[in-house]
Amino acid sequence: MSVPPACQLIPALESRRGVSCRGVVTAISTNALMEQLCLKYQQRPWTETLRLVYFCMDNPLRRPVSHAPDSPLLSCMEKIERTLHAKSMFSVMNALESLSRQKGLNVHVSPSGTSCYITSTMFYLEAQLGKDGNVMDVKLAHFGEAPMVCDDLVQLLRMKNYDAFGKILEDLSNMYQIPGNSEIKAKGYLALKALEKDLYSMSLLDSNPAFLQLTDELTMDLPALFVLKFHQPVPMSSSSIEDIQRLTGIQISGLKLAPLYELIVQSALKEKRSEGLSTNESCFFVSLPDCPKHCYFINKDSEKSDLAGALVSKIPFSHPKCVPGVIEILRHQVAYNTLISSCVSDKHINEDDSELLYFEVVPHRNTSFCVFFLHPVEENLACVIIDVITSREVHCHVQLNPQDPALNCSDDFIARAVKRCMSVPVVMRAIFRNAAKVKADSETQDMDVDTKQPHEPPSEQITDSNSLKESPSVAGQHDLVVTDKPSITESTEENLSTAKLETLDDSMEKSNLSPRTETLCRAEEN
Repeated sequence: MSVPPACQLIPALESRRGVSCRGVVTAISTNALMEQLCLKYQQRPWTETLRLVYFCMDNPLRRPVSHAPDSPLLSCMEKIERTLHAKSMFSVMNALESLSRQKGLNVHVSPSGTSCYITSTMFYLEAQLGKDGNVMDVKLAHFGEAPMVCDDLVQLLRMKNYDAFGKILEDLSNMYQIPGNSEIKAKGYLALKALEKDLYSMSLLDSNPAFLQLTDELTMDLPALFVLKFHQPVPMSSSSIEDIQRLTGIQISGLKLAPLYELIVQSALKEKRSEGLSTNESCFFVSLPDCPKHCYFINKDSEKSDLAGALVSKIPFSHPKCVPGVIEILRHQVAYNTLISSCVSDKHINEDDSELLYFEVVPHRNTSFCVFFLHPVEENLACVIIDVITSREVHCHVQLNPQDPALNCSDDFIARAVKRCMSVPVVMRAIFRNAAKVKADSETQDMDVDTKQPHEPPSEQITDSNSLKESPSVAGQHDLVVTDKPSITESTEENLSTAKLETLDDSMEKSNLSPRTETLCRAEEN
């Protein structure tokens, strides 16, 4: 079973330092500031001025940032570095030096000025630059290992993506943030390499692999745990969290329970980058081609314990045999989240007056939910229950009022549509399209039946009640006779219409037809 690429494996004991700083900036005009700088450094070369500026940038980092009076200046300089596109070797080298010091790493430049070394006690990274500032090569070497070329880092630096490059530097530093000396930290890295190798071997197998028993010769205790870490927190139900904790035997700390649907909506809006949209919204408008706009109301308020959840950013474990089961639970949860998130959009206000189809998404139990909507033909409510059994199996069931016509959509058809598109709006569009086809076919058949009915001359009169009961077309013949005579009163026309409807029912009793037949006869006589 393959490992999803969204997971990264790093030691669980990682240090996080949060600092805040406030600085006081004196308002001064740009022209006055430039004039003062020109007067002060007009007798000095420009290279000396640059060296002084970078020295001032590096100096505050040697003491706690919270006490640095020049933090606004540092922030401005960092923004300038991010905005400018480094095209020369000098500017690229300066960007690497600034980024490395921000991550708490040491940096050295070779005497030739073409190589930059970013170092720590456990690893070092070497970036080789050309005279034109183009990155030629990037090598990474861990403690006691030979350097290896990293093509991914080369591409990041060539694209000037310093944010992603800095994130990798931060992850490398956090990987060694475990208690102990350099030897213990090196063994933690070796354990991580062995885990990655085991996971890759497991991904090539079909049934669960068998592992040797843990002994003193094969293993050793380390002050760290392996974790599956996600780029973005994943909303998980409380039952899924309990299953993972039971599987790994390790508690997931730092969880804050909340309604699961509320967490799914928040994550969906964040993924769609709708920061301006309030997470308290429950009504969303979804536009689909060749279909009226959908309006989805997500019922987030649920007090059921099994519908509570939490945002999970990492899952600790101690043995690779736990990983396949954890990944299966994650895939199951993500499949469920994807269906709910498909009803969320960044539009919570209808900007036009076009036709709307209304739907309500309500949690049912565990990993199933209901979608309520108005029947496409009748005025009663209909419901589709979607039950996500596993990440690869979905069951669906349609519930209708017994008196309403069918939607021409079997449960298997809806289940296949859900698994194929993983989108509730697309599935509902398919249901309404099939219902519209059935309605159109029914109307076409009715028109064909009306056009194929034989019509007798209007002079023919029918007075036998038995013949009226046996022939459904008799009422239609009397309709033609009556409409040709303008002397018929409104009450007589109502009786004729009633007689026409009555004759279409094969189960009608003869006694009930007699009064209406007499009325028809009297109308003919008049």
